[in-house]
Amino acid sequence: MQALDEYDKKILQYIQKNNRLTAQELGDLVNLSSSAVQRRLARLRENKIIEADISIIAPSTIGLTITCIVDIILADGNSKALEKFKDSMRKCHEVMQCYFVTGTYDFVIIVNTKDMQHYESFAKKWLMDDPNVKHFYTHVIMDKVKVGYDVAI
Repeated sequence: MQALDEYDKKILQYIQKNNRLTAQELGDLVNLSSSAVQRRLARLRENKIIEADISIIAPSTIGLTITCIVDIILADGNSKALEKFKDSMRKCHEVMQCYFVTGTYDFVIIVNTKDMQHYESFAKKWLMDDPNVKHFYTHVIMDKVKVGYDVAI
């Protein structure tokens, strides 16, 4: 993988804040031609430095008003059981993020639901009814103090 130069870093800083900037606008901001910016963006995407170009939708606009962080301890930690749990989390629409972690817990997930009844249904189906889930602990988000995906470059 090719190292990032100062132009790449500047481009990445700008598109993390607004990925709808045109190549011309980016070129003006970083002092490159739009074709040079387009080539750099193509290379950054090809090399998976830019993992995705997405729009983040506010969950509340579609009725998802509860966000929870859930710590999960599995009963069995063999590779087959871990992969089975990972697969189930990938299939679950309420799970926005799932992390396999070190320490006290095996997984930490971020869950969006409509209300507490919806969360209870989710927890029953995906956690309580999974015989390999030993314990889970739910933290209901009261305020999103800082949420972001940009990486300091």
